[in-house]
Amino acid sequence: MDVQDKVEINVLYFAAASTATGLSQETISVPLNLPLSRLGNILVARHPKATDLSKILDGSQWSVDEEMVDEPETVELKGGEEVAIICPVSGG
Repeated sequence: MDVQDKVEINVLYFAAASTATGLSQETISVPLNLPLSRLGNILVARHPKATDLSKILDGSQWSVDEEMVDEPETVELKGGEEVAIICPVSGG
């Protein structure tokens, strides 16, 4: 894969995802046209010490540029997007 086949996105981590990674946001390079549904695998590989991250991501929703995504497999990342991990929140 050539360098030009990579694009940068900004990932926002909230709640449990932020706790697991120790980050509130980071900018990462991903392959051009990466399906959003594959981003979780990249994040888990980037943060091997975040032992529960895979489980957290499986139970979370995604938003791209402040729009909630119902079907992550249908969204391709082109570069420049802000992707947020929206974890379930319990409360009372």
